[in-house]
Amino acid sequence: MRKFIVTIDGKNYEVGVEEVAADAAAPAMPAAAPAAARPAAPATDAPANGEKLLSPFPGLIKQFLVEEGASVKKNQPVLVLEAMKMDNDITSPCDGKISFKTAVGSNVETNTLLAVIG
Repeated sequence: MRKFIVTIDGKNYEVGVEEVAADAAAPAMPAAAPAAARPAAPATDAPANGEKLLSPFPGLIKQFLVEEGASVKKNQPVLVLEAMKMDNDITSPCDGKISFKTAVGSNVETNTLLAVIG
């Protein structure tokens, strides 16, 4: 059995998923289309000061809602993160100037550094 941590509304749940043998009868699943190549996230270091904006869950960076270096306000939507076919606005945790640390089209995991606001 493989164990995973699932976060729902900020609360973590541990779930177990049982693995089945390759020859076991399983419902037929359509073959997934090959994934298109995604641009790599920029390899920039975060400034020493500033509030880090971390990804709350895995997903695809779909769109930036503000320009690089723009002044943002606390709770202002700054980017769109797509997860499970839903668009989620990710908001700024504070006032300041934004410096993105990922690229549109990048797949990110939970707690990936998305931006620094300082």
